[in-house]
Amino acid sequence: MDELAFAARQDPVEFRRNLLAHNPRALAVLNLAVQKAGWGQPMPPGKGRGVSLQFAFGSYLSQVAEVAVDEKGNVRVERIVCAVDCGLPVNPKMIDAQIQSGTIFGLTAALRGAITIKDGRVEQGNFDSYPPLRIDETPPIETHIVASTADPGGLGEAATAAVAPAVTNAIFAATGRRIRRLPIQPA
Repeated sequence: MDELAFAARQDPVEFRRNLLAHNPRALAVLNLAVQKAGWGQPMPPGKGRGVSLQFAFGSYLSQVAEVAVDEKGNVRVERIVCAVDCGLPVNPKMIDAQIQSGTIFGLTAALRGAITIKDGRVEQGNFDSYPPLRIDETPPIETHIVASTADPGGLGEAATAAVAPAVTNAIFAATGRRIRRLPIQPA
């Protein structure tokens, strides 16, 4: 979606908003996420914001990622802001936990998720050879819940799928480089 917005010379958020007039729930999560993330405020050189929006498992979810890219092309995710409409929010603390855990799982895959094969066997056997993000590597993750009376939807994997597009869009905003393969490699 961001590449279409770029080709149309439009802001990625405005491009999405123009397509969402018929979908108030999607528009609400997009608007809440970008508002809480400060979309449109300038970022210093080497930093960028990227957005994603999805409908999955009966829930609407938008994420804004803020990244820093150093001179060697190494990426550090500094902040994730998420807005979600999962229908009637039965347990807000569990919603926050699901968003955080799914985001961390998705970030691990986007940043480190290589599976390699040697002599016909997968080399990664456990977390010692496929390490998840550690606490000190995990960015702050904000969850904002849209008040809703719709039927409850699912959340287990929703944030997992939304974080990589937000991060790769943020990398483009910071560097002008599109990411076409995961895990993300330095430039």
